[in-house]
Amino acid sequence: MEISSLLEHVGTAVDVVGVGVMVIGALVATWIAATARRRDRDARVYEPYRRNLGRSILLGLEFLVAADIIKTVAVTPTFTSVGVLAVIVLIRTFLSWSLQLEIDGRWPWQRRDAEPARTGTEVG
Repeated sequence: MEISSLLEHVGTAVDVVGVGVMVIGALVATWIAATARRRDRDARVYEPYRRNLGRSILLGLEFLVAADIIKTVAVTPTFTSVGVLAVIVLIRTFLSWSLQLEIDGRWPWQRRDAEPARTGTEVG
């Protein structure tokens, strides 16, 4: 097996892991929210659900960026493919920062003055 073929398969496997992380994360976040709602009908589940869902999407995006880097740079390192990779990484970085802002309520570079109160319904 040629190295480029092997790296293509590795990149595809990392892609699958990224999508799997998002899907499983969404299912786990939904399960946690549903369980919290069943235990207490007045429980506030929306914010923790959003945070948990956002975290799984962020982690999945990291895997997808890694897969794109592996497949683009290692397999087909042309100026065009590297340019396309740069645009993809830029878009995904913007999405990651936007999700991080939604999850934490602050930009990634801002200092964390006070920890938000945890409700016990969050993953991680």
